[in-house]
Amino acid sequence: MPLQHSKKRKSHHSDDSNAKRTKHSNTRLQKGIDELWSASSKQRSSTPKQSEPFSVKKCIKWFKEFAGNKEQIEPDGVEKLCETCEVEPHDIVMLVLAYHLNAQTMGFFTLKEWTKGMHKLQCDSTVKLQGKLPSLRSSLDEPSLFKSVYRYAFDFLKGCKNKVINRDQWNNVLEFSRMIQPDLSNYDMDGAWPVLLDEFVEYIKMHNEML
Repeated sequence: MPLQHSKKRKSHHSDDSNAKRTKHSNTRLQKGIDELWSASSKQRSSTPKQSEPFSVKKCIKWFKEFAGNKEQIEPDGVEKLCETCEVEPHDIVMLVLAYHLNAQTMGFFTLKEWTKGMHKLQCDSTVKLQGKLPSLRSSLDEPSLFKSVYRYAFDFLKGCKNKVINRDQWNNVLEFSRMIQPDLSNYDMDGAWPVLLDEFVEYIKMHNEML
């Protein structure tokens, strides 16, 4: 009988130990699951969501928000576009946008220009365009693109009545800004610069002498 009693006590002690070990293992397992879930949640929240693919149908519907019943977006529609994108109409980023849309006339976007250009930019909504504007603005830091946008601006402004220089002069102004020092010390009056820039340099020098 004492032997039997001893076995029962040993069995009871073993059950308690097993229960404790099981409880401890379950606690560790639950803690591990919680940590994995937490890490997974952080990863999901930090991973940018994939944007929806470009939709021509959606882009055309977006176009009509600014064109109304007209066949093209006109100046009032461009102003509305600027308002929805929270940029000023004279913001240079709008010139960069027009360049990518290959718009032929300032203040106007045709449906063809709009759909083709926005497809290139992968934008079919105001939200997507707003997200694209910072990269369009910073793209001007690339010399080759800046030069392309600058030259594009001449044709883009061809309807402007106040334009008084020709294409060669326009392009020379860009080269002048890149090559000539701010104090004009390296400008050669006998160089191949157009008369327009010679006159500009003479005016600036004369003005500085009078100060």
